[in-house]
Amino acid sequence: MSESEAEETKISTEPVDNAWALKIPAFRQEDNPHGMVEESSFATLFPKYRERYLKEVWPLVEQCLAEHHLKAELDLMEGSMVVRTSRKTWDPYIIIKARDMIKLMARSVPFEQAKRVLQDDIGCDIIKIGNLVHKKEKFVKRRQRLIGPNGATLKSIELLTDCYVLVQGNTVSALGPYKGLQQVRDIVLETMNNVHPIYNIKALMIKRELMKDPRLANEDWSRFLPKFKNKNISKRKQPKVKKQKKEYTPFPPSQPESKVDKQLASGEYFLNQEQKQAKRNQERTEKQKEAAKRQDERRNKDFVPPTEESAASSRKKEDGSSSNKVDVKALKAKLIKANKKARSS
Repeated sequence: MSESEAEETKISTEPVDNAWALKIPAFRQEDNPHGMVEESSFATLFPKYRERYLKEVWPLVEQCLAEHHLKAELDLMEGSMVVRTSRKTWDPYIIIKARDMIKLMARSVPFEQAKRVLQDDIGCDIIKIGNLVHKKEKFVKRRQRLIGPNGATLKSIELLTDCYVLVQGNTVSALGPYKGLQQVRDIVLETMNNVHPIYNIKALMIKRELMKDPRLANEDWSRFLPKFKNKNISKRKQPKVKKQKKEYTPFPPSQPESKVDKQLASGEYFLNQEQKQAKRNQERTEKQKEAAKRQDERRNKDFVPPTEESAASSRKKEDGSSSNKVDVKALKAKLIKANKKARSS
């Protein structure tokens, strides 16, 4: 190894400003000349409707994995795919990449896209969305919102994140660079939590434009990004008159007075039977007198004469009304005007 290569492979311990800008060094066969010590294998099941497609493309899968010294098996009886290392395999992580490839193919990702995951700078993410929404109707609507009309929303997400995204059943499969996969996961999870994907798409578009301006590299971009406000209001009808809650007290309310307590307070409890009866009769007679009085007042109401005003007060009112109604000056001017007209004629 030359000095220049040694300098390139030297690990830096200094802090990094932008980790996404770092280049991952390539892993070569010279880095692991002895190969693998143990054989590793991974298996995954696939649904029945994928059997025909996998049977057609399986020779291409074997050919692709053979370039990395891996073996692939397709078991149509059990409905499973298996990948395993061989003695010639020198890359220890390629078996993990092959496992991701067959997982993507089981989730209806075409082979032309799934084989890209074998590259070093490409990763995959299978996002489970089935358990995020409990009601089936809401789940279908939000999943359709993620796809958009004629797949327009999904296509815009792919263009902004440089990832291949496929919505299939209860999962969303994403394939692309690692930064794009993180953005896709955020968009998918927020969409299933009732945040429309257009907000995240707009934010990604604005960020892409802001990255072009070097003056905004060290500034906060939150003032440029759209802010989502949840406007969902409870659909429960509110009562017109709301009862005010009483203040909480740790003591229980006082017990209401019983009939015996009231009799004790008034002294009636200590009277004998004859005295009690006499008291009841007295109360009854008083009530009857009050009722008879009200009845007489109601009957004599029609025979009560109205109050008449005195003659002096009526004259004063008439004089005041006449003085208010007649304007002497206006009447005088009117007479002068009539005399002038009579003379002129």
